[in-house]
Amino acid sequence: MAKYRSPQRGPSQPNMQNLLKQAQKLQEDAQKAQEELQSMVFTATAGGGAVSVEIGGDFKVLAIQIDPGIVDPDDIDFLGDTITAAVNAAIKMVEDESSRIMGSVSGGLTIPGL
Repeated sequence: MAKYRSPQRGPSQPNMQNLLKQAQKLQEDAQKAQEELQSMVFTATAGGGAVSVEIGGDFKVLAIQIDPGIVDPDDIDFLGDTITAAVNAAIKMVEDESSRIMGSVSGGLTIPGL
């Protein structure tokens, strides 16, 4: 006579309600982190400090300061390049801080939309 064997059970299934609570907490934490980031101001310089750019955590340029000593009407390209370098450096600062903050919220997981 054959013996009855109960089906093997894998790891216990997570409680759906707990998963939803965890997802909601993650979403709230991400929202708080985004608000924190958007309230930050980042400052980058280029050209040995001749150009300074302030940018918000929302990627909006808040201010650009230019040392009049670097303004050369015969080399306006240099000024444009220096401003571009400062803006790009400031954007990189925001991106890096965003990655750091959101990484701490998500535990290092890459979650689309965060």
